[in-house]
Amino acid sequence: AQAEDYDLDVIFVDDGSTDGSWNELARLAEADTHVRAIRFRRNFGKAAALSAGFAAARGELVMTLDADLQDDPREIPRFLAKMNADGLDVVSGYKKVRHDPWHKVLPSRVFNWLVSRITGVVLHDHNCGMKCYRREIFDEVRLYGELHRFVPVLAAARGFRVGELVIEHRPREFGKSKYGVTRIVKGFLDLLTVKFLTGFGQRPQHLLGTLGLASFFLGAVGLIYLAAYWVAAQLAPEWGLLPLHQRPAMIYSMGLLLLGGQLMSIGFLGELILAYHQHDIETYSIAERTDRPPKLPRNTPTSEDA
Repeated sequence: AQAEDYDLDVIFVDDGSTDGSWNELARLAEADTHVRAIRFRRNFGKAAALSAGFAAARGELVMTLDADLQDDPREIPRFLAKMNADGLDVVSGYKKVRHDPWHKVLPSRVFNWLVSRITGVVLHDHNCGMKCYRREIFDEVRLYGELHRFVPVLAAARGFRVGELVIEHRPREFGKSKYGVTRIVKGFLDLLTVKFLTGFGQRPQHLLGTLGLASFFLGAVGLIYLAAYWVAAQLAPEWGLLPLHQRPAMIYSMGLLLLGGQLMSIGFLGELILAYHQHDIETYSIAERTDRPPKLPRNTPTSEDA
């Protein structure tokens, strides 16, 4: 990066480690003004660590790398070249050849396929920790929980351009992978969250209201059927029809009606909350503009004050 005349900072985030990493990071930061370090009081997770790093970043571009050294920092110039050549806002690494056990590779491939299919953002490796971003993305994308692996999806939903780059993947020499069944389950739940945020985050009633209306309609159809059943039982008692309270359809129909009403009510509450906070939420993303008005100094009277 320095060879390409980029000014850079290296930001380390110590996510509550207990192995003495902070002492080494503090030494590096003291020896080099381009190195900065952040230490958490305890382990807050990768999304929080990335958020702290993004908040501390001062450059126009931000590169992320995991601390396990499986991704090669010498790939960074290729990311910068890819981003500039293709006019991208996010470049995600793609580990075409992986040096991981099969029980980690197979679930990862299934997960990446699901994410690409459900979100429409087609990447071979959504989980890759080596990515390059334009800084302004994080003025609009907020990370929490474990949504860090979905930043390209969240950015694409705001209109940012996303691409990928094949990178070298090295065998793990330090640390231990935390990948397991629990992480797969959490990842799938996070995927559902991201789908809701990107598809219905600004219009929750479109999803909840549709489901509520469908449930209410099915319940109403069930009650109409039961009403016809009751009339038939009154007109032809010799048929030996069961009383309504003994019919399971009665319980199902009432349950569907109640569920439909609850879903629509939750949707209305979501719309009310959005309307209340709408002045804090930007529903659009500006790429460029040419009519930037000059900034007035403080206490400068305007034409309306004159």
